[in-house]
Amino acid sequence: MEYYLTLPVTKKDIQKLKIGDIVYVTGGVFTARDEAHHKMLQKDKALDFDPSEMALYHCGPLMKKEKGTWRVVSAGPTTSSRMEIFEDEFIKRFGVRLIIGKGGMGERTKKALQKYICVYTSYTGGAGALAADKVEKVNGVYWLDELGMPEAVWLFTVKDYGPLVVAMDSHGNSIYKQ
Repeated sequence: MEYYLTLPVTKKDIQKLKIGDIVYVTGGVFTARDEAHHKMLQKDKALDFDPSEMALYHCGPLMKKEKGTWRVVSAGPTTSSRMEIFEDEFIKRFGVRLIIGKGGMGERTKKALQKYICVYTSYTGGAGALAADKVEKVNGVYWLDELGMPEAVWLFTVKDYGPLVVAMDSHGNSIYKQ
């Protein structure tokens, strides 16, 4: 099946998705790699954005500032397995419903996807320029000076971002285990 989802998504939206489905998303996306996951989980006070209303993208984008405005040059996925040590707690704490990455996640994440109603979707590696074309707007950046460009948290608005393949669904299925 093919789905076009507008973020934020509901539990019902996520529960209908099965492994192998193709998804395109429109709305808010935030990037977070290893250091950003760690920083967000260590933060005691509320964030300045709501991760539960956005898709989490395992991505370290290449950005360029032109005339005071950030532009995405490349935004391909990074290897998701590096976030396995954080992801179950991250999903629980921030209420994320949709994750974008590449290469799959482990057993802890698979259990969290089921428990908290979330899906892991895969985007093709090496297609960073195509991904960048789907970013309509850069809404902000957090911890750029502290973490550097690829590890900072970037907030994007995307339109018809995909195709994303549902690789791990909220029913305990994984294309990596098939």
